[in-house]
Parts: sequence; structure tokens; C-alpha cells
Amino acid sequence: MREDIKKLISDMTLAEKAGICSGIDDWRTMPIERLGIPSIMMTDGPHGVRKEIDGAEKGLLSTPSYPATCFPTASAVACSWDSELMRRLGEALGDEARASGVSILLGPGVNIKRSPLCGRNFEYYSEDPYLAGKLAAGFINGVQRCGVGVSLKHFAANNQETQRLTTDTIIDERTFREIYLTNFEIPVKEAKPWTVMCAYNKLHGEFCSENKKLLTDILRDEWGFDGFVMSDWGAVNERDDGILAGLDLEMPSGGEDSLNKIIAAVKSGKLPESTLDLAVERILEKVFAGAASKYEGASYDKQAHHELACTIAGESMVLLKNDGVLPLERAGTLAVIGAFAARPRVQGGGSSHINPTRLSVPLEEIKNSAGSGVKVTYCEGYHLDEEQEEDFGTGFESVCDTPDEMLISQAAEAAASADKTVLFLGLPDMFESEGYDRTHMRLPLGQLGLLDAVTAKAKNVVVVLMNGSPIEMPWLGSVSGVLEAYLGGQAAGGAIADILFGNVNPSGKLAETFPVKVSDNPSFLYFPGSRKKAEYREGIFVGYRYYEKKTLNPLFPFGFGLSYTSFAYTCIETNTDEIDERETLTVRVTVKNVGSVTGKEIVQIYLRDKESTVPRPEKELKGFAKVSLKANEEKTVSIALDYRSFAFWDEESGDWQVETGEFEILAGGSSADTPLKKTVTVNSSYTKKVHFTRNSTIGELLTDPVGNAIMVEVAGEELISSLPAFVLSMPLRSVHMHMPEMNDEAINGLIEVLNS
Repeated sequence: MREDIKKLISDMTLAEKAGICSGIDDWRTMPIERLGIPSIMMTDGPHGVRKEIDGAEKGLLSTPSYPATCFPTASAVACSWDSELMRRLGEALGDEARASGVSILLGPGVNIKRSPLCGRNFEYYSEDPYLAGKLAAGFINGVQRCGVGVSLKHFAANNQETQRLTTDTIIDERTFREIYLTNFEIPVKEAKPWTVMCAYNKLHGEFCSENKKLLTDILRDEWGFDGFVMSDWGAVNERDDGILAGLDLEMPSGGEDSLNKIIAAVKSGKLPESTLDLAVERILEKVFAGAASKYEGASYDKQAHHELACTIAGESMVLLKNDGVLPLERAGTLAVIGAFAARPRVQGGGSSHINPTRLSVPLEEIKNSAGSGVKVTYCEGYHLDEEQEEDFGTGFESVCDTPDEMLISQAAEAAASADKTVLFLGLPDMFESEGYDRTHMRLPLGQLGLLDAVTAKAKNVVVVLMNGSPIEMPWLGSVSGVLEAYLGGQAAGGAIADILFGNVNPSGKLAETFPVKVSDNPSFLYFPGSRKKAEYREGIFVGYRYYEKKTLNPLFPFGFGLSYTSFAYTCIETNTDEIDERETLTVRVTVKNVGSVTGKEIVQIYLRDKESTVPRPEKELKGFAKVSLKANEEKTVSIALDYRSFAFWDEESGDWQVETGEFEILAGGSSADTPLKKTVTVNSSYTKKVHFTRNSTIGELLTDPVGNAIMVEVAGEELISSLPAFVLSMPLRSVHMHMPEMNDEAINGLIEVLNS
């Protein structure tokens, strides 16, 4: 096909080539009828196919869309830690896209959760790049198996909504590579997405849409990406500069101005026509692939997809606390309190907002699951904002932030007379949306007032949370149970009821750390930045990497989640105790269900470099596996660790490097609970290169084998071994103060030898 496309391009006019590099409207690529070039459609799709209704009136913040299955959002499904489940989700979305005539889904979003305040965190997977990348790869493989492409977004370092279109991200290269690029690199290499979407922000003063290092040098030349790069909607700054950097398609349509800029740049010689031809070729390859996958009569099973949404939600919800109150018995009286029980929040605001095919209401699902043996009462407890037609939130304020004393009093009395209480709390739509960030991590004041009143009068209170990102919980000690449902999609109500009554054993684990308070977060002092600059001064110490290094206890650690059963980690083995850097190490971990019911455990493998010349985290996630175990059943999972598992980004060599030494492998059920440990030795060819100057210290000189030998020969081993700390920190230019024989000529000669 590639040769046919090249022939087609040779028959195109310059204007036609420029036109192909821009959408014809908001969602479709440009067709050229005379050459038989079709148009394909793309639409938002991280957790559902949001196809706008043909001919519908467009609003400033939304346009009505066709019904589609609203699956759990990314922040929820990430807690499943299940790449196979992500593939099934992707396949379902691929089927719905094809049935809707959509060729490219705009997702997944893999941006790192640098701060819990980011308003769009519900669309992203994790604070950990390895977990985010692996889950995205599963999702992409599922979608693209259906002949529908994806757009991996937002590339890169787009981790806030505040001034997202103009802010300049300032980030050191090591942090960029290890934290904010690895999450893209994994799915690019393992799943080969059709497209990558560039981010709005600048990166070191250059818009991502014009960043050649990002779009060409790294994405294509280093990682081997062979699809096309598209802009986020409105991300293009200068269109001709974008094509030069590697931005192929502008979306939505850039209009005549964009077209004319490209034509003028080619005619002036600024933009080689061969570069434009290459962009056109990349776009057309996917346009023809998308067109070839279309067929009349494509459909999907709405009921089956709703049931899959329920399964995914059940696998993803995280039981954070259980003092024995769960699962609920099907007897006695149960008070269900909170407006979210009757009007659930199941998705976030913004471009990903879905018109669900149906909606499971938690209150009704609880009544159905409880059966006739339970008397269920309901109280609203707090107000929610009026339902909006807009998909985007309109500002960080909500009527839910104002307590209603009458509703609170009614709810507290209902809870006091019930055997158990299920209290639905969470963040209202206006507290989380694309377009702006949160300003705090607390629940709305109306809900906090309700919670205080209910817990003052009732025991056995279970809180069910509906939110897209972490919240503070100073009230945690006053409740008996907490189920983090996140934004669980259209079937969340059924999944919540299944877990509450024990039909489903919770198995989700947090894909992000919950800090005690927002000021504990490593980015707190620098988020979201000022004067259109976002400085990532916390470096590589993001999420659990920071809390572990700081020895600061979070509210709930990364990877944490409870079950209705218990698991014991009994054995860790490796295929060898020593490897060379390019060899693969196999780790085998045995885990046993020591409880009385079937459950699923997520085995997590972390690595720690016991001694390093660069700062490294106390542990880093390098593998995981979700395993189902019957009561008293024991299984062994195997996880392979390769070169990258042990490596760090070395800025001096501009590459990934592994240092010779001992590494500790840690296995367990969360970042804070790794009972199994095994030490292995890795042998590497890497030697840290040091460039010596007159301002290098004596201590640095003595760590170099050649420098140490010379100094011992000049001054004697006894003197060298007894040098005090203040001398070791002195620059070489001052060494004559203690060694007169080391004059300037001798020092310069020594430096020349060392650097040779």
C-alpha cells in the first residue's frame, strides 16, 4: 500500500497536500474525491464513544452525542491492575466505534498524576509510568484489534489544567525520561498506536506541537513510532513550524490561514516539500486503513457491554477500610444516605463526557440485592447541582458545598434508627472537570456536615466514595468502612451493590497514593506554577517514590486495597542470583489465600538499587500480576525483569544505564507492604565518566582509581587515608595548602592524565 500512496501523493497539488494535513471539520479528515481519498471520523473515547449527533446544534461547552456505553473512567480501571481486562475494554470500545462509523478513538490518556489537584486526573491512569504504560498497551491492543485506531495522549508533560494551552513545563531530562515519557514509550513500543496526540503546553519554551525533539527525535527515531501525530484541539501555534517538527495533522480544521501558511512555507523553501509529503503519507496510511475496516451493518450488543462495564467496575473498586461491617447481611434495617445514591456521579466533565445507553442507580441496585429481608430507607442528605447540558464544568463551586440542616437532621435520624448505614459521598461535577484544577482535596462542606451528624448518632457506617481523584479523610476514624468506587461508569450502581453484599469480592488496588493532606504531596509547593511556568522541582520523586524516600506515611499507599479474604506471601525465587546487564531475570513469587472465600490478589514487584551514584527511589514498580485464588489455594506467578527494569536515565551519556551492584527485589501487596525480599547482583559495563577540572574536589579525585593511585604515590597511603572531611571537599586548586609538592603544573598535569 505504501507505494500506492506515494504514487497518489505525486499526483496531488500542493494545496491538496496542505489540505490533507488539516481536518475538514471538528472530527473528520479531508477527502479528495478526484483521487479516491476518503474521509474518516475520529471522536473522543477514553471510556466511551462520544460521537456528536449529526446536525445537532453546537454549544460552547458541549454538543449532544449519541448514546454509548459509559465504561469506568481511567482512574477507576487503573485500579484493576489488569492488562487483560483493559484489552477487553478496548475491544468493546472498538466494536462500538466501528458500529458508529468512527475510525479513531481519541484516547487513552496516560499523563502522570503529578498532583491530586489536576482537574483531569479522572482521565489518567496512575502516578507510576510503568503501570500507566502497561495498562495503556492492553487498552490499545484491544481497540486496534477491531480495525479502529487510537490516539495516545497528551504528549507530553501535560499534568495540569491551569493555563494548559500556554504554560511552559520546566523539567530536567532524567525526570522527563523516567517519569513523564516512559508511560508513553511502553504503549508506543508494545501496542503501536495509530496516532499520538501532542499536548497543549510548552516544553522548555517550545510548544509540544512544534517540538522536534519530542515528535521526531524521541517518538519516531528512538521509539520507532510509525503512525501520525495529531494536535490536541487548538494546540497548534504555527502550522508550518509544526510540520517541520513532526506534527502531521491539525485538528480541528485550521481553515484557510493554516492552509496558506503551509503553502507559503513550501514556496519560500522554509518547509521542504518532501517533509510535507512524508506527513501526508503518514496520514493517508491510517485513513485508508480506517476506511478499509468500515462495513455496513456493524453493531454491538448493548446489554453485553453494560454487563462488561459492571464487571470492570467491580474489578476496579477499592476497599479502603473494613472493620468487619462488610459484606452486609441480608437482614435487619439499612439506611442509604446521600444524593449520589439516587443520582450517581459516574464520569468526569469535559470532552470525554458520555451519553450512557442506560444507568444503574445504586439505591435501586442495593434494594434489589438486599432482598425482602432488609428494610431499606433513603435520605437525600445534601443537594446536588442542577443537571447541566454542558459536558464541561463551569467552575470550582457547587451547591453541595452548602450544608442543608434539615436534610442533614433527617438523615442523621434515619441512620440512628438503622442497623447499618451506607453513606454515599464524593466530588460533585463542578469539583472535577477538564479545563480547571481543584484548589483543595476536601469533600464538599454539605457532605462533611452530613457525615459528622450521621457518625455522631449511628454506628456501622460505610462510606461509598464517587470521585475521580484522592480526597482528604480526617473523618476516617469515625466510620467502619470505606469503598472507593471512583467514577465507575454507567454500571457502577450494580457493581457497588455486588461488593457491599459480597456477591463480588473487592480486588482493586490504588493506582495512586492518597496523601493525608494536600500539602504532603511532593508537587505541593510548585503546582500549578506561576507566570505561565510549571517547574517540576520534585524531580523523579513523584507519588510513592516521594513518600517512601521521605518516610512520610500517606493516608493510603500506592497499590493498597483490601479484600474479604487474606493473602500470605510465602516464597520468592529467582532463576539466578547474578546476571549480566543484558540478561533477563525471572522472579517467581508464591502467594496463598489464607481466608475462607475466593479472592484476587495483585502481586507487585518492586526494585531497589542498594547503592547508586545517583539519587534513586527506595523502590520502583517493575512488574505485577493479578491472580485468582480459592480458599487455601496457593499459586506461583512469574515476572521477567529486563535491562530497563534496573536502569536509570544518565544525563551525561544521554542513555539508559545500569550500575554494577546489588539490587533488592521486593514483592508484596502494596508499595508499603513488601514482605518478600531477594538480593541479586547485576554486572554492568557502564562506568560513570567524570570530567575533572581545577574545581573538582580531592574527594572526587580519590574515588577515581587512577587519581587515587597517583595521590597515594605522591603523598603516601597513610596520609591519604587520614584526610579529614574538610580536606576531601577542597578543590584541587587548593591542594597545595596541604601538599606543597602539588603546584599548578602538577595539578594541571594530573587533570590532563585523568581526562585522557
